Order: sequence, then C-alpha cells, then structure tokens
Amino acid sequence: MKPNIDSKGRVARGGIAVVFLLAGSCLIPQTPLLAAIFILIALFCAFEAWIGWCAVRACGVKTPL
Repeated sequence: MKPNIDSKGRVARGGIAVVFLLAGSCLIPQTPLLAAIFILIALFCAFEAWIGWCAVRACGVKTPL
C-alpha cells in the first residue's frame, strides 16, 4: 500500500471521515447497525487519509483530487 494521493486527497479523505463519523454518531439511537457501518466507513477513510492511500485509485479509477 504505497501512497497514491497527495495532500489535497488526504484532506478530502479526512473530511469524508469526519462526515461519516458525525452521521454515524447521530444514528446510534435510531439504527445502531447503520451507525456501526457508517463509523467503520469513517475509520477506513481516516486510515486512507493517514497513510495517503486511496482504495479507489488503487483499483485504477482516476479521481479528481
């Protein structure tokens, strides 16, 4: 997993992680299963931002950032 995104991509992945984490934390009282899924997505996005790697780009899709 060598880095394949620059600082703009890392900031974008971090922002996505924050959005999913907030959404997941708001959903905990209503739908715990959906909240858990959102929180896991947030953790994966945070991991991508931290190491500078994007799973979508690793699959060959060209992303704008």
